[in-house]
Amino acid sequence: MSVRSCRELWTILLGRSALREPAQIEAELDRHWDRLHQGLSYYKPPSSSSAEKVKENKNVAQPLKDFGLRISKLLSLDEQQSVQLLQCYLQEDYRGTRDSLKVVLKDERQSQALLLKIADYYYEERMCLLRCVLLLLTYFQDERHPYRAEYSNCVNKLEKDLVSKYQLQFESLFKAEAPTWETHGNLMTERQVSRWFLQCLREQSLLLEIIFLYYAYFEMNPSDLLNFTKMFKEQGFGLRQTNRHLVDKSMDALVDRIGYLSALILVEGMDIDFLHKCALEDCTDQHQFSSAPDVVKVQFEMDQLLLTFGDIPHHAPVLLAWVLLRHTLRPDDTSPVIRRIGNTALQLGVFKYLSTMLKGLGSTGMHLDCTCLDPHRPIYNMCSHLIDAACEVLSAPSLAEIFWELPNMGLGMILDSAVGMFPHKIGPLLQLLTALLSNKSTVKKVYNFLDKMSFYTQVYKHKPNDIISNDDETLWRRQAPKLLYPLGTGQTNLWMPQGVLGQVMSPGEQGYVVRWEYSYSSWTLFTCEVEMLLHVVSTADVLAHCARVKPILDLVHKIISTDWTVSDCLLPLTSRIYMLLQRLTSIINPPVDVIASCVNCLSVLAARMPGKVWSSLHHTGFLPFASNPLTSMAQCISAEGMKAGNYGNLLVQIEQPRGEYAVTIAFLRLITTLVKGQLGSTQNKGLIPCVLLVLKEMLPTYHKWRYNTYGVRERIGCLILELIHAILNLSPEGEDQGSAPSLQSLCIYSLANTEAGQAVVNIMGVGVDTIDVVLAAQPSSCGSEGPGQILIQTVKLAFSVTNNVIRLKPPSDTVSPLEQALTQHGGHGNNLIVVLAKYIYHKHDPALPRLAIQLLKRLATEFLLGEWSCLHVVLDLIDSKQQGKYWCPPLLHRAALAFLLALWQDRRDSAISVLRTKERFWENLTTPLFGTLTPPSDTTEPCVLETCAFVMKIIGLEIYYVVSGSLEQSLKDGLQKFSNARRYEYWSQYVKSLVCHVAEMEEEGICYFTEAQMLISAWRMLLILSTNHSDVMHLTEESTKLTLFMDVLDGTKAALTTPTSAPCLRLGSMMATLLLILLKQWRRSPDILSPLSLILESVLQADQQLMERTKAKIFSALISVLQIQGLDGGDISQLPQLLLSVCETVKDEALGLIDNMRHTSQLGDTAEDEDSMETDSPRGPQKDQRDGVCVLALHLAKELCRTDEDGEHWVSVMRKVPLLPSVLSAVELSLRMKRNLYFTEAALHLLLTLARTPQGAAAVAGAGVTQTICLPLLSVYEVSPNGTSQQSFSRKSQDLACWPGVYRLCMSLMESLLKTLRYNFINEALDFVGVHQERILQCLNAVRTVQSLACLDEADHTVGFLLQLSSFCKEWQFHLPKLLRDVQVNLCYLCQTCTHLLHSKKMLHHYLQAKNGEALPPGPLPRTQRPTQTSTKEAAGGGEREEAEQKALLAVQCSLLKILSKTLATLQHFTPDCCQILLDQSMDLAEYSTLFVLSFTTPAFDPDVAPSFGTLLATINVSLSMLSEMEKKKEPILLVLPSNTNIEMINWCLPSRSLLMFTMENCFYVLISQAVRCLKDPSILPRDKQRLKQELSSELSTLLSSLSRHFRRGSPSSPASAILPSTQSKPPTPGSKASHEGQEPLIQLVQAFVRLVQR
Repeated sequence: MSVRSCRELWTILLGRSALREPAQIEAELDRHWDRLHQGLSYYKPPSSSSAEKVKENKNVAQPLKDFGLRISKLLSLDEQQSVQLLQCYLQEDYRGTRDSLKVVLKDERQSQALLLKIADYYYEERMCLLRCVLLLLTYFQDERHPYRAEYSNCVNKLEKDLVSKYQLQFESLFKAEAPTWETHGNLMTERQVSRWFLQCLREQSLLLEIIFLYYAYFEMNPSDLLNFTKMFKEQGFGLRQTNRHLVDKSMDALVDRIGYLSALILVEGMDIDFLHKCALEDCTDQHQFSSAPDVVKVQFEMDQLLLTFGDIPHHAPVLLAWVLLRHTLRPDDTSPVIRRIGNTALQLGVFKYLSTMLKGLGSTGMHLDCTCLDPHRPIYNMCSHLIDAACEVLSAPSLAEIFWELPNMGLGMILDSAVGMFPHKIGPLLQLLTALLSNKSTVKKVYNFLDKMSFYTQVYKHKPNDIISNDDETLWRRQAPKLLYPLGTGQTNLWMPQGVLGQVMSPGEQGYVVRWEYSYSSWTLFTCEVEMLLHVVSTADVLAHCARVKPILDLVHKIISTDWTVSDCLLPLTSRIYMLLQRLTSIINPPVDVIASCVNCLSVLAARMPGKVWSSLHHTGFLPFASNPLTSMAQCISAEGMKAGNYGNLLVQIEQPRGEYAVTIAFLRLITTLVKGQLGSTQNKGLIPCVLLVLKEMLPTYHKWRYNTYGVRERIGCLILELIHAILNLSPEGEDQGSAPSLQSLCIYSLANTEAGQAVVNIMGVGVDTIDVVLAAQPSSCGSEGPGQILIQTVKLAFSVTNNVIRLKPPSDTVSPLEQALTQHGGHGNNLIVVLAKYIYHKHDPALPRLAIQLLKRLATEFLLGEWSCLHVVLDLIDSKQQGKYWCPPLLHRAALAFLLALWQDRRDSAISVLRTKERFWENLTTPLFGTLTPPSDTTEPCVLETCAFVMKIIGLEIYYVVSGSLEQSLKDGLQKFSNARRYEYWSQYVKSLVCHVAEMEEEGICYFTEAQMLISAWRMLLILSTNHSDVMHLTEESTKLTLFMDVLDGTKAALTTPTSAPCLRLGSMMATLLLILLKQWRRSPDILSPLSLILESVLQADQQLMERTKAKIFSALISVLQIQGLDGGDISQLPQLLLSVCETVKDEALGLIDNMRHTSQLGDTAEDEDSMETDSPRGPQKDQRDGVCVLALHLAKELCRTDEDGEHWVSVMRKVPLLPSVLSAVELSLRMKRNLYFTEAALHLLLTLARTPQGAAAVAGAGVTQTICLPLLSVYEVSPNGTSQQSFSRKSQDLACWPGVYRLCMSLMESLLKTLRYNFINEALDFVGVHQERILQCLNAVRTVQSLACLDEADHTVGFLLQLSSFCKEWQFHLPKLLRDVQVNLCYLCQTCTHLLHSKKMLHHYLQAKNGEALPPGPLPRTQRPTQTSTKEAAGGGEREEAEQKALLAVQCSLLKILSKTLATLQHFTPDCCQILLDQSMDLAEYSTLFVLSFTTPAFDPDVAPSFGTLLATINVSLSMLSEMEKKKEPILLVLPSNTNIEMINWCLPSRSLLMFTMENCFYVLISQAVRCLKDPSILPRDKQRLKQELSSELSTLLSSLSRHFRRGSPSSPASAILPSTQSKPPTPGSKASHEGQEPLIQLVQAFVRLVQR
């Protein structure tokens, strides 16, 4: 299905799907932006044309079409979209199977229920579409969001007419007529109409939210504001709905929300925020209502329109905002219209409305995530009087920060007013300051603000006697000092000194309000207030004092919650909370709100110092307690001697009757915090009465209590489970093992055995459907505090608690009530297990399905072998000792084993873990394998074969999945017994005879073929496993392996040589697979070429489509045999026929490949790129596969040609079979189309093998290999027009098949042909180097930047080819002189690069780590190097990594050394011959260029520094230092080769010391030759020549002494004669030690040169 649902799109945009890369998000937005742009208009009404298209669609089943039309009728939705909706629903939300869907569609009642579910799904789709747009607008300017750029691009595309479209959709929803059963069918009942209208209101709300958020970023034109105002007035701000008769009480919140958003859109349209900024900067003319061309007309119309406002509360903020706008833009305007509008706003109670609106939008999930863009912002500068509204505004953290930046503006006036009445009115100021606490910085500001108060306001009914006043009574002076609180001596108090002045604010008949100029700390005042409350707690003044103390406690709670570091300063207050709690909870009518504030403060304190809080709280009488010592679990559960404490009495007498539970919520949080504090065993025992109260009196009954506020019940349930969850997760240190029960054991016992456990089960039994209903009913974005999220959290906690109870409960023979409740099967579909299992369909929180599955797995494990478990019966049936009591029929025995096999195949770990540890299980299971079967015949009982097959498969699966060392000892013993009893030989012989019997009875057929095939397959699986687990399976004897191997070979031969039926040939294919695996793993190859050749002949004559895979297996087996033992000294009588068969196959496959490529190129590659879903169809011969017939046949031909070195047979065969022309044609086409990688690689390997012999090279060259690969090879690396390779040099391993690897093979082929054919191939070689000169030069330069093995391998092949070509310098100079000079320069730079990298090991190691992490050797470490399983993962991982890095470094060093040696050998051909230039005074120096500049500095890793004589001297020094290192280590450097490199290609067994000697020889040669050339060059100044002599004399003398020491120790010989050409006529014999005389010429040559330069 190609259409993505809106819900899926929303999930992707949220970043909660698998598509999380920004590019993927952008692609989704590009693909669906038109749908977002259309909004709800994306969903079209039904049409006849759409219905016709549905009927004509052949890709949709007819039942789905019919049901789609029913959906279209019910939802009034386009028919095609209805079918798409159905498909999306079936893919995402349908919980049945395909078969159950067919039943549902046929059943009227079930199909109607499905229709209603799809209707709900459709409504959710519409909401998700709008949520996507809302999400984009929320974050498209948020720099912190990972997809901001993608969101921003999409919003830019949507911006143009988004609002106009969405406004029209809002109006159409507002005016939409309700559906009826006449128009929408019989399912449109009153309930469904109400559901439709609820959806209508939700969509209206979301559309307005989108419009509001849009105008939070984009400016609204004055004319648009006028239009919106007219529209909202006409609609009564949501109250005049067309279908308002459908509004019920549950929809009131949505209707109010529509009104709130309508008012906010108008306020946002006036841009009050920008207006405020303009006013501060005195540039109000920049506001749109000052600069718009039609602003005067709009203002007049708005004035007249707003004069009609005033009949509904939603008008209030709009009127106030307009007054503010007009007054700010024109302060001198005294129009009565503005005054009337302002008065109307005040009469409507604008500030009370603002407070209500902000609370309503906040509680229903308004999108407040956006940085500073929320409904609080436009109101910030409008609030100046009402404290409640101000606190709601300041609840946004960003606005609290803004307040402290500008404390004297906006809400600062409210703060000044509150300060002016403090402490007479203590609540307003503390309410504001509490709202201003958002982070640690604001805590410091609030604390310091209250710590340094300058005024003290008091109210007097009469003028005191100790006061002197001025004449107008506006200024008072205190004549005597006064204590401000009537507290006892020694208690904290405030002392107002004599002479303090007081400003009388409002003198009159009602009294005097006096503001004293008195400095004090409010924190001292707060302490006095708490002390006063403690003094009057039993008097009538307690309520008045509680009203003053509660804001203090709330402020303290907010401060220590935000910044704990201030808690020490608040100690005078927090230390008095315990006494306050004790006294307030003891009075007749306790103030629950103050008590709740006290407990909330203690909860915060308990998080930091739980022991201190517990010890102080324990003596208050607030918490439940035990009057008698707790000694047993029975005493605890019976609650004997338990007292509920003041809290328990308050819960029963006050909170439950009232339906308000502030203290209960605070109590649960406090106890949970104390439990998490890990108090210790003594304190935890003190908490037992508290927890017992929760378990016995609260958890079982809390859902039955009276509640005044929606959501409190769910909150209390969640808190109870959080407490229990914390107890069950206590660490062992917090629990003791004494006689008295611990908190944890009490919880476990109560939940397992009392009604508390049933309450938890009931919570889990809520079900996924109920959660979906709650989530659908809540507003669109409630965040983490919505009722749906709280319900999900509660259910998750219930699952976790139940899991832990079952895990931690003590073992018992009896099933607990909790376990019974979980596993009982109720009637009428009330099966709890089914309810729990359905949580897998929950999509909102991934943890909930995971917890449900975890519980189900635990239930399956705990109750697997219960009294009625079927496993008991199965174990009895296979018990060999029970066979004496009764006879188990073979079919029943087979069925029991089939059941056990199903458990192992499906990985039923819970059942398997129980079975494998049962006594005598493995002994009983393996009993059938020790019996003796009758010889294969038609009288054989088929079920017996199946029984043995099942046993073999179970054993095989157990060995495969379980680590060898973890196998059960009884199974190990059984396998040992199996081997000792020679059962391997028995079953091998039996399976062979069974295969032979099946092949003989092919025409008549046998009745038990399926069972025989099953047994053969099981036996094959066991043997394959034995190749990797021979020690465990005790199959280690070579004689036994040989017997088994020959039996497999005989069986394969019997199944493939004579039969023609498909079943028998498939059986033969199975045996061929086993034969191949055993051959590769055991590496044992008796003389089996003759039978394999016969098998191949038969396979080639059989049905090719059926035998495709079998043919490949036989080819692979033949390759393995040839690689293991070869044909040297063996019978080669089969070679001519084998060659002929293989070459015929290669020719046919190559021709088929050519036809296929030409056909697909004509079709535009559609056939090749088609993604077929058919997995069982045989592969055609045109498929390019690593293990395909064509590729394997080429490799086999290569092995056969390598065996036939003298060409005695392959020459005659290739004359009969046109192999080379067909292969080369296929290779040419493959290179041009850059396809068939594996075929191309295999073909080049074959050509490379042929090219190593003279007649083979002549045949390959004569067949036109250069014309085949020279130009087509360009497409492999795609040379760009500017002459550079577009494909960078890979850092990946060269082991993998790749097109750069094909290029390297072609280079090797050219090298081999040139080396073999010499002058006969020079023209073709020059053509090749000319065509690919850019890549060649680029490769030589790439070594400096990319040191991956693949890059170095290409450089090695390239230099090897250039080495062969350098022997023909004159021809090269004649045809390609510029390229020759470029190659010479690049080779010198390459020499410098290799020397520098070999010299600087640390730098090379750094480059490998920084650039070429992929260069680490691929594949696992060798078996002997793997860390033991007892070592930690970290140590093993670190050791493996270090070892791999060292291996990679060594491999790169060896590659660089090879490249360096070949480079110097090549340069030797570009410099004069040493003997000739030393002896021949008339030599023409113009023939040779100067390769190295006259400098002796160390070679730099810089392409701007030219190679010099210092480079050559450094090369010799590096070689000598590497020789010294080898002498110290006394071990050779191992050259690391690619795994796919054939060891016959190059003899890598030469010691690396020899390679170093060869490098030094060539380096000395080039150095001497170039130096003599410089000395004879007349163009070089004499002083430069003298400097050259001095430097070389000094350096070479030092080098000679070092070299002589190595020769005296026995230096290695040069490998020049073995792998590289050398100028020496008689190369030394390779060996670890050579005679001193063997190296004498080198020393004599250098000494002669030194004497020359010293003269």
